[in-house]
Amino acid sequence: MRTIKSILLLAIILTASAFSTPTTERKEVKEGTIIWKGKKIIGSHTGAIDLTDGYLEMDGDAIVGGIFNVDMTSLIVTDLEGGSKEKLEGHLKSDDFFGVVNHPTATLSIKSATKQANSYEVIGDFTIKGKTQEVTFDLEMGESGARASVKIDRTKFGIQYGSGSFSDKLADNTISDKFELDVIMKF
Repeated sequence: MRTIKSILLLAIILTASAFSTPTTERKEVKEGTIIWKGKKIIGSHTGAIDLTDGYLEMDGDAIVGGIFNVDMTSLIVTDLEGGSKEKLEGHLKSDDFFGVVNHPTATLSIKSATKQANSYEVIGDFTIKGKTQEVTFDLEMGESGARASVKIDRTKFGIQYGSGSFSDKLADNTISDKFELDVIMKF
């Protein structure tokens, strides 16, 4: 008799779990903007890159995952004009930097997030130029959008051109190992 009750209870639990609805919700990015800034000893440059698609996976107000794809071929420079602009864009898209012919997409995959008031400390895996590295950043969340500022050490992705960490002969031509991304998303 006990075995029949146990089997019946197990069948009820399995049936109930098969018909339960998941508690997670996807917040799909409807519009996204990424502004980048790279620094060097005697100045800096700014530009933009397209966030092609992505989503945050939410369980209530907790971020439990997410994936974002960036179109590296869309990289543009916004602080220069004419031939200087085209030259820098071409160099940034070359194998010296992002190698967009062979690596047209960069991806961020969220591994975890810790809520702190209206923001989250996010840990994710960023893949650039075929190399994946863990990054940590703060994400401010609103009802219909989010904003994040992310600092990336390009040398961890094999991008060493102009880095003072790998050459001491660059002087004023040294480019900072870190670049900044300011990301704005609307859901």
